[in-house]
Amino acid sequence: MGSQPRSAAPVPAREDPLAEEVRLFYEEHHEAIERARHARRYFYSYLTRVLQTRIPPAQSVLDVGCGAGHLLSALRPSRGVGVDLSAPAITAARAAYGSGPLEFVQGDAGDPDVLARVEGPFDVVLLVNVVTHLTDVQRTLEALHPLCHSRTRVVIYSYSRLWQPMLRLAEILGLKHRQPPEAWLPPEEIRNMLGLADFEVVRTDEQIVMPAHVPLLSDLANRYLGHLPGLSALSLMYGIIARPAPRPRGPAAQPAVSVVVPCRNESGHVRELVARLPELPAGSEVLFVEGNSTDDTEAVIRQVVAENPHRPLRFLKQPGRGKGDAVRAAFAAARGDVLLILDADMGVAPEDIPKFVRALGSGKGEMINGSRLVYPMEGRAMRFLNLLANKAFAVLFSWLLGQQVRDTLCGTKALSRADYDRIAVNRSFFGDFDPFGDFDLLFGAARMSLRIRDVAVRYHERRYGQTNISRFRHGWLLLRMSAFAARKLKFL
Repeated sequence: MGSQPRSAAPVPAREDPLAEEVRLFYEEHHEAIERARHARRYFYSYLTRVLQTRIPPAQSVLDVGCGAGHLLSALRPSRGVGVDLSAPAITAARAAYGSGPLEFVQGDAGDPDVLARVEGPFDVVLLVNVVTHLTDVQRTLEALHPLCHSRTRVVIYSYSRLWQPMLRLAEILGLKHRQPPEAWLPPEEIRNMLGLADFEVVRTDEQIVMPAHVPLLSDLANRYLGHLPGLSALSLMYGIIARPAPRPRGPAAQPAVSVVVPCRNESGHVRELVARLPELPAGSEVLFVEGNSTDDTEAVIRQVVAENPHRPLRFLKQPGRGKGDAVRAAFAAARGDVLLILDADMGVAPEDIPKFVRALGSGKGEMINGSRLVYPMEGRAMRFLNLLANKAFAVLFSWLLGQQVRDTLCGTKALSRADYDRIAVNRSFFGDFDPFGDFDLLFGAARMSLRIRDVAVRYHERRYGQTNISRFRHGWLLLRMSAFAARKLKFL
């Protein structure tokens, strides 16, 4: 019986003839590429603006295929490392941006030995217009893992195959340099390679339907028309944002949970809520935030806390007005590693708290959002017009956030303190615009590309008092907030 054939060892990227051809192209045309970048500055400026929205400043960033370092510098990282195979590009990058938090490494990132020279981990790994030239995309993605931590985001933007004939025509007409051999990988292939390399896709993106600059028309097409359903498929660029796939966790100690319960005119619910609280991990707490009630809610909370000295109950007096203010004040005072909001009306049962904590602790989601629209609802838990509005806002917000969110108006949400702190640090991007507290978290999660995961819950009828939500006044406010978020997240 003959010997089994050995699998061929990977050819070092520098010795691969195709990789060598790519290197020679970029080195021989470096100055012309820089001139072309200036000539097409509208396209590059627009793409940079998109990436500045997707990647908040003051993060550590690895830019694979950094060129002369313009994009890496524009992202304002706390620490930035650029890798590129072109020696002239790296020389230019070091001359322009080499001082301060940026450093540059010359070498082919398709060679894992080159990435092994880079000291990680990074908050963001960026691959913009580079996957088409990598010798082995999956192997490069696999080599990124030592440079990632659990919250790293891998951000990939590349050209759509739909535009391949037009770009080839531009090369024939001399409007664009003829490119070395490249693989026009569709987004579904990149998603498959990410999965094989143990990354999970968080969100996708489509940008720029009109790369040439025509005053007024280009901005109208790219900022607005190009994001409409159907038209977005015509975009020149597609984007994929992924994270390291969550690993199964061992039986480690459960994180402490801070359950925040905003209360305004909810005195009839407080005792029952406390009686129904499930057992929580050691170090957990329940914070009742009293919001200037006109009934005896404050007195009841204080009395229940005094009657239960063995339970981790805390009373907070809200400093301002609105649920959003109550949530932010409570999160600032909370001591737990997991932060969870539970509405005092018990529309979502206190017994469901462990479902949210488990979903977060498993790593399957980073923002756990309650969904009340899966199971049949109890009695008059939600009126018909409210149900229609919830479904409409779910479609709208899923489009805005780039992830499926079935119930944006459910008040029960959970996230880690570490992720909340990142959202809070970047809150100025949106400003203090959310009186509810829910959308500050959802929009902030989208800004940080956190994985949003729905947890189905049963929705129960209110037993005491009246809802603090006005269908029409708050519905109009939600529409205004949606328009504001669209300008920040979609219409860039």
